[in-house]
Amino acid sequence: MDMTIGQLAKAAGVHVETVRYYQQLALVAVPPRPARSVRRYPQEAVARLAFIRRAQDAGFTLKEIAELLRLAKTPSCRGARDMAAEKLAQVEARMADLERMRTALRGLVRQCDTRRSRSCPIIEAFAARPGRSSP
Repeated sequence: MDMTIGQLAKAAGVHVETVRYYQQLALVAVPPRPARSVRRYPQEAVARLAFIRRAQDAGFTLKEIAELLRLAKTPSCRGARDMAAEKLAQVEARMADLERMRTALRGLVRQCDTRRSRSCPIIEAFAARPGRSSP
């Protein structure tokens, strides 16, 4: 059953403006407008919007999603696999960065909790001059 843009947005769990934005980026097709009527979207458009949302949840950008949609038309999985492997490497690098930040912040909070001086070890660490060691 074909639907209006509002019905499509509701079925996909997005805003109408999101559908229009994806249309501007050519991620979602713009159906023709019949004379004196409204555009009608096929059921496949809901699946397309769901694909976009799931890919975004996995960390892909809209530009990368456009490439994934292009690759979906090919019989090979290699391109999508390579993109996912690259995204995985980026996520793992970000996780390592976050772990380093967490360790540093834990140390600063611990120093603040155990230090009894008037100065703040957190402020001191951030204000440390180059060449001076900080946690």
